[in-house]
Amino acid sequence: MPHLGLVALVVRDYDEAIDFYVDRLGFDLREDTVLGDGKRWVVVAPPGSGETALLLARAATPDQADRVGDQTGGRVGLFLNTDDFDRDHARMTAAGVVFEGEPRHESYGTVAVFRDLYGNRWDLIGLRP
Repeated sequence: MPHLGLVALVVRDYDEAIDFYVDRLGFDLREDTVLGDGKRWVVVAPPGSGETALLLARAATPDQADRVGDQTGGRVGLFLNTDDFDRDHARMTAAGVVFEGEPRHESYGTVAVFRDLYGNRWDLIGLRP
């Protein structure tokens, strides 16, 4: 059965991206393989996530570099689900993640928008059962 494996996220620098996703968001570093010519295969994912993960791809061209932090035209493009919204919101805030506002209660659950180190907008979502 097909499944979504990796989602590429264009970043400015591998190490600063790893620092943010692993140390601030709490993701696991699944792979960091040197490919040569300054390229690396860097994969991160939330702990316990299944097969879907982020491939942190360093911008290799000026066009790619122009899109770092704005790959979705300013809209929320990434969604991080949690089984304990309050725990993860507090942990991320303490780690320096900046949220755009207070959490909102929607019909589908509790949500708060944050930006990654480059400005990409994410939703932290605690889905209702």
